[in-house]
Amino acid sequence: MRLRPLALAAMFTSYMAAPAVWAQTVVATASSPGGVLTVDVQLDGMGKLAYDIKRKGKEIIAPSHLGFNLANAPKMDDGFTVKDKRVSEHDDTWEQPWGERRYVRNHYRELRVDVEQTHRSNRRLAIVFRIYDDGIGFRYEFPDQPQLRDVAITDELTEFVVARPATAWWIPAGELSGLEQIVEKAPLAEIGTANTPLTLRLDDGTHIALHEAALVDYATMWVRKVAGQKLRAQLAPSTTGAAVVRHGAFTTPWRTLRIADDAPGLYMSDLELNLNEPNKLGDVSWVHPSKFVGVWWEMHLNKGTWNAGPKHAANTANVKRYIDFAAANGFRGVLVEGWNRGWESDWGHGGADFSFTQPYPDFDLPALAAYAQQKGVRLIGHHETGGNVAAYEKQMDAAYKLYAKLGVDSVKSGYVHEAGTMQFPGPDGKVHYGNYDSQEGVRHFVNAVTAAARYRIAVDTHEPVKDTGLRRTYPNWLAREGARGVEYNAWGEPPNAADHEAKLVFTRMLSGPMDYTPGVPSLVGAGGKTFNSTQAKQLADYVVIYSPLAMAADLPENYAKYPAAFKFIRDVPTDWADTRVLNGAVGEYATIARKDRRSDAWYVGAVTDGTARTVAVPLAFLDPGRQYVAEIYRDGEQADYRNEHRFDLVTETKTVTAKDVLDVRLAPGGGLAVRIVPKR
Repeated sequence: MRLRPLALAAMFTSYMAAPAVWAQTVVATASSPGGVLTVDVQLDGMGKLAYDIKRKGKEIIAPSHLGFNLANAPKMDDGFTVKDKRVSEHDDTWEQPWGERRYVRNHYRELRVDVEQTHRSNRRLAIVFRIYDDGIGFRYEFPDQPQLRDVAITDELTEFVVARPATAWWIPAGELSGLEQIVEKAPLAEIGTANTPLTLRLDDGTHIALHEAALVDYATMWVRKVAGQKLRAQLAPSTTGAAVVRHGAFTTPWRTLRIADDAPGLYMSDLELNLNEPNKLGDVSWVHPSKFVGVWWEMHLNKGTWNAGPKHAANTANVKRYIDFAAANGFRGVLVEGWNRGWESDWGHGGADFSFTQPYPDFDLPALAAYAQQKGVRLIGHHETGGNVAAYEKQMDAAYKLYAKLGVDSVKSGYVHEAGTMQFPGPDGKVHYGNYDSQEGVRHFVNAVTAAARYRIAVDTHEPVKDTGLRRTYPNWLAREGARGVEYNAWGEPPNAADHEAKLVFTRMLSGPMDYTPGVPSLVGAGGKTFNSTQAKQLADYVVIYSPLAMAADLPENYAKYPAAFKFIRDVPTDWADTRVLNGAVGEYATIARKDRRSDAWYVGAVTDGTARTVAVPLAFLDPGRQYVAEIYRDGEQADYRNEHRFDLVTETKTVTAKDVLDVRLAPGGGLAVRIVPKR
């Protein structure tokens, strides 16, 4: 029977007039251990799945759709019936081999809802929620089933319908510079397609951070605005077919929502770490959090070159100079960029000519590796791929093997390329272009890290896929870049703004460690470009912008000019027993205290935007009844990032206890760094 257009219109009108069809029925519910957050799972009359989230009884995520569009089968979107539902509770504490804190509590209630599409050959799916007091993670689980053994996902229909008016801090997804975008602030209803973490502040002050955890063998999730404050997941596209192709049983990454009273509460959550699998590498005592210097900043200042020639910076004599400097000042590592053949090519648009085992003639790799070890220092390797995964993977094993032979136990890898132009090997052996955060990009990054682990090598990835807590599973993944680093102050147009770090703390840093390459007390980039920073903020960055592998980026001769600032850079550790966010607001300011894992010393860092302000630093984290000496590095009275007084740095010491509160003025673009050690 064929229906005429008028008959079709009448049916549609009748259907839309029947609100009972769309009525949501709660089919499962569960709350966090402390009763702070509650999740309801719902079905409507068409068998469409949705969820909502309430915090302390108030709805913050309105009913939001769940499901998939598939390329090789009808969509998984409606006709669901609930076959089973279960609630369980889990509570344990696990130890990080390194991190912002040594011990992490993992306490949640899990709600598992098994559903079936009876009208689609009884296809099965499970939605699993883990509900913490400070956030929620949920994922889909596909069982092995003959009626859907191969799954080709074109689009994830997961929604996040924010129930209250909200302000967003976001970076656009899928753009040329990947994750290195300026963090923008806008009403949530006005954003476009965003990468995550996406930080939101609701009109009642509640803060939410949307992100994902355990991103393995799956496309990266972006979120796009559908209408108003309704966001929908969008998977980074593949250039060879569906966004995600899987066979047999599998799980998706967790979709995560950190939820807190304020911005500091977002940072204090360990949600994504807890949602990752435990360490798969076993003994990782060979992973060494540390600070390093290197042949790097001079190229950004145009004082040297990566490629061979009269200004080639990675030459044996120059690298020895850095090794001597590192040994004299307690730095474990020396990074060397530009050591290997291939930099003369158009490497930023191909990278096919790089060799990862052949040094330039003026760089004696074996001799320098041995010289460094004699001095108690290790070379940090460097693999710039130019985004050519196909060429890199052919050499990757040999490159790691060479480093392991020479005692190089960490490597910085780079993937400089324009969006959509990363090169991947296809199953037919042919090379094709694609996105770095597509499923095949995600596979490569994990493969590179696990391959490095076989040789006991740690990895610091630049131009990476975003961090989703996989450092718990693979603790040799020490750091990533994944945002605008300090090099933008050398050549960026524009350079990083005065509020950059205050934005990063509560956006990018919610995903994990960042190799920000801080510590430039000279405050000058190429061609005399000045930083939007005071000298004190350069010190504060070591505490505020967390990385277990932290660079002292400036030239050795500049550290000699500023010995007071350099003392803090030498002293500050990179591995912590505890972390406390004392106060802060997104894009305005942040104050963080961290306890050294190897001593009883505490370190405090505070940064502000372009506005001068006084921050209160309560010292209640110190042991009660004990006296400490606080070594304070603060902005001077005239300090201001906008003029020559950006170098105005005051150092002072005072005796403090847990009862004290330090009230410190931060200059425009300024900061504060404090080292607090027990008094002898």
